[in-house]
Amino acid sequence: MYINSWPEFQQAAEALYTSAPDRTRYCVKWRATEGLLVLKITDDTTCLKYKTHSSIFLNRFEALNLSLMEKMSNRVARPVSPPETRAGTPAESQPVASTAGAPSSATPAAGGSVAAGGVKKKKKGKKK
Repeated sequence: MYINSWPEFQQAAEALYTSAPDRTRYCVKWRATEGLLVLKITDDTTCLKYKTHSSIFLNRFEALNLSLMEKMSNRVARPVSPPETRAGTPAESQPVASTAGAPSSATPAAGGSVAAGGVKKKKKGKKK
């Protein structure tokens, strides 16, 4: 059965997973030709579906995925914030000092290149 209201679908989906976590399956379908997103969660006795053409629901869809993944992994997500420096400004705006004596990943290893991880690649010959 399709549920028309997002809050109802999210609440019902989380309740369905909580009631039978070992039998519940969650499926996401994207139909690019129609621009249609279909979410389906079922435990073989109850089937809940939600469909939308709106891209506004992508944030809500992401929040539902995060919530279900937290329950599936039996963890609680912590909010992610940028690391703070001593001055109280985000670390991205501060220059990063390298530690003395530590090998730098930006320098090539003995005779190799950085991209190849220190191993030279052989050149391929032309096919005739």
